[in-house]
Order: sequence, then C-alpha cells, then structure tokens
Amino acid sequence: MNTQAFELAKTAYKSGDWAGAVSALAGVKGAGEVCGEADHLRGNALMKLGMFPEAAEAYGEALADVAYGHVGALNCNRGRALVAAGNDAQAEACFQAAVSDTSYPTPYKAYQALGNLYTKRGQALEAGTAWRSAAIDEANPDPSGALLKLGGCFMSLGRPDDAVEAYRTALDFSGDNSQAKIYAELGLAYMASNRIAEAADAFTKAASDPTYQLTGEQQVSFTAAQRALAAKQGTTPSETEQMLAGTGYGAADLAANDGFGPTTASYDPLDPLGKSGEFIPSPEDTGFFSVTEEDLMAADKDDRKARRKHNHRGLKVFLTILILLVIVGGVGGFAFYKGYGWPTQEAIASDFFSAASAGQDISGYLADSVSSDAKNEISSIMPTGATSTVSGVDRSMASSTVLVTSSLASGGSQSYEVTMVRSGLGWKVSGVTLSFSSQGSASGATTTTGQLATTTDAATAQDTATTD
Repeated sequence: MNTQAFELAKTAYKSGDWAGAVSALAGVKGAGEVCGEADHLRGNALMKLGMFPEAAEAYGEALADVAYGHVGALNCNRGRALVAAGNDAQAEACFQAAVSDTSYPTPYKAYQALGNLYTKRGQALEAGTAWRSAAIDEANPDPSGALLKLGGCFMSLGRPDDAVEAYRTALDFSGDNSQAKIYAELGLAYMASNRIAEAADAFTKAASDPTYQLTGEQQVSFTAAQRALAAKQGTTPSETEQMLAGTGYGAADLAANDGFGPTTASYDPLDPLGKSGEFIPSPEDTGFFSVTEEDLMAADKDDRKARRKHNHRGLKVFLTILILLVIVGGVGGFAFYKGYGWPTQEAIASDFFSAASAGQDISGYLADSVSSDAKNEISSIMPTGATSTVSGVDRSMASSTVLVTSSLASGGSQSYEVTMVRSGLGWKVSGVTLSFSSQGSASGATTTTGQLATTTDAATAQDTATTD
C-alpha cells in the first residue's frame, strides 16, 4: 500500500476536496492488493461527487477486505449508492445484509433506507416494519422522523387508529420546530378515525406554525373538520358529510421521501478514519425503545379509560339510566294502578270472542278460578260465526268489565258484559253476562240482565228480570 498517497488522500478528504481524495486514493493500492479502509473512503468521496455506480463498486471492493470489517456500514452505503444509480433490487439485498450485521452500530440508517425503498415501491407493510425498526433503534437521534413515516404507512394500510398512536409518539420525541408537519398528519389520521374535534385541534396547531404550509389534502380536511364542528353547534344539517367524503383523508401523503439524487448532499456515510465529526450521540433512555406496538396500543387504551374516569362519564351514564328506570317504573306503576295491562282488556276480549266464534277452545282465556261447569255455561252463550267489537271498558287495578257487541250470523246483535281479573300484567276472563234491552213505563228504557256465569257461581246460570 502506498502510505504517502493514502495520507495525501486523507488530507484532501478532511478538507472536502472530494475529487482530490478520489485521485489520490486511486494510487494507494497495488495490483491484487485489498485495502478496505482506502476503498471505503473512496466510496464516500465518490458519493459526495454524485458518482453513484463508481461508489457502489468502491464499497464492494472494501467488502472484499474481510479483515477490515465494517460490513454493516459498507453494505448500507453500497445500498444507498445502488438506489441512487437506479438498481433497487441489489440495493435491498445490501440493506438486509447491513441490518443483519450485529456489530453495526447504527442499523437505523439501513432501516430508514429500506423504509424509503419499500415506500417508493408501494409496499406499505414492509415499509412500516422498517420504519418501526428504525424508530426503536437506540442509536437513532431522531426517532420522530421514523415514527412520522410509520404513521404514513399505517394510513396506507387503512389503520388510522394505529397511525394516531405513531404520530402522538412522534410528537413526544420531536422538537418544537418540527412538530407542525406531525400535527398536520395527525389531523388526517384523526379525521380518518372520525375524531373530528381532535382533528380540528391538530390542524389548528399545525397551521399556527408560520413556517409550515398545509398541503391541499390537509387544508380540505381542516375545513371539513371546522364545518363539522360548526354543524354540531347549529340546529340544521350542513354539507359536512359530503365534504368529508371528498377529502380522501384515508391515505397519508407518502410522496415525500428522502431520495438519493445527484443533488442530495445529506448523506452521512461512515468515516473510516473516525475524524469527520459526523458523530451522533445516543439518545437519552426514555423507555420508548423497550416497548412493542402492542404496548403502545395498550397504553392508549389506558389513557382513554383514564380520561373517561376523569370526566365521570360512567357515573353520568349510570345516573341517567337510573333516572330513566325510575321514570319508567313510576309510569308503569301508575298504569297498573289505573287498570292497564298487557295484553289489554280490549285485546283479550276481542281474541276471546274470535276464538269462540270460530269454535276454538276458550280455556286459555279463562281465569283459573272458573270451574268446569261455569266454563260450560260460558261456552253455551258465546256466539258462533259472529263478528264482535268492544264497546267500552270499565277498568280498575284488580278487575275490569268489558262491554262487547256481537253481530250474529242469523241477524241482529247481542250485547255481553265480560268480567275480567288481573293475571300478572294481563287479564283473564272470569265471567260472561248477557245484556237485554226492553221497554218499560213512561220513565223510559231499562236493561234486563241475565247472569249466566261468574267466579262465585259455578252452578247453572239463572235468568232474572227487573222491570220498572
């Protein structure tokens, strides 16, 4: 190895002279010689120059130096170079090899690259898995960025509730100057979850940042949320539902990603000399990196439960139900006292006469206290083939009297007084009395009643007549 050329190359690299570094590094290795450190440094310089195919080749040569190591970093950088060169298939294999290297100190970089690659392909599930792995990597100095992308993947998968959790966690790890975009995406997730008030609040916080401009989709959703809240406060419906249907808020804006074009200068390739100053400190131990997705969902469920408890919602619901039960019970008790029941006396009488008219068994309509003889007497006076209507009801809590008029098949009509007794909430027939009209003295018409069967007289009915 040409040590002098290598030192010259390192000096040029430190000063940002990428072309000079590449030129000097070309003379470091002899024929058939491997030098992972030199090739690694050459790959970094070529990336800075936008010479991506050449950079991928340099990283490949560095990987051939088994003694050099840095397998994870070299594969990650080679994958980035291949993506920028348009070779996504080989790039994916490089990123997978990078995250498989247990000695790689910053695997989140490879996971982020995988997330961008899968997002570009439209593979939301694979992208979400990669972004989540990037977020929980303790070496990641900005987990909020990965969580923001994870939320977008959840939105693409039609899981807005999970997206809400991702965005809310991203806010916990973000600085004040980067929260506007997160709040805007959170607003879309809330809208997709039909949590209108929370969506309006999130959009308001995003719009309050003068450095952030809501996208068209976000602005439409913000307007829809405001109109929905206004409609709730008013007395007439609005066009809010149509607005919501037209927003298309179910899909997050995943178009923005960190591509690797020639003009991109935001790469952070590993400096094999350890002197580039691009070192990133480990984040503080916040406890987030040890939890799973299920833990996040359980925490939110506990949070909602705590909010409900704080608002005394359960107590309010209980008291409301209790008051309704008291009211219903009071109304029911009053109706029972006034002689109402279910089925009603009218319904029992109508069904009773219909059954008798059709020649059916009427035992089911009779009270238990009616004897067999009394049942026979009742059956003997019931009309057959007649049409009966209820003319009136005299109600009391324990007993009632129902007046029934039957149009007989042979012509004419006959009136009946049906006595009933309480049976649970309903009624049973305890007796039937024929009613007759006759002409009396000048005092006017009187009624003659024949008592045929009652609950206290099980013997043969005896006709009686009273005339003025």
